Amino acid sequence: MHDPNQIEVPASFLALFTSPYGQKLTEPIATVRDRYELCEDLAQMLVERAGAGQSGSGGDEREVLAKMRGALTGAGSPVQPAEAVWVTRRLAELLGWEDPGEG
Repeated sequence: MHDPNQIEVPASFLALFTSPYGQKLTEPIATVRDRYELCEDLAQMLVERAGAGQSGSGGDEREVLAKMRGALTGAGSPVQPAEAVWVTRRLAELLGWEDPGEG
């Protein structure tokens, strides 16, 4: 069946929803695509806030990213913990900062 959706979900995000052996998705592709759109939009929206946070903290990128991740994993967050890691890493990429890794 042809999928008319033009959004390409990056492999780094697909990995969050892939079975341990990498054989198939654990959720329907439409769900994965929706989650990706949410996470990408969130990362894009946080760029300005993270930049301002860096200015306020004296330039410590890791500290800013750790705070962002903490907020993303807090109660009421719209994203799951693994998605929060992805958003934080994507945010670092958008800002040209060092990848904070998964932990």
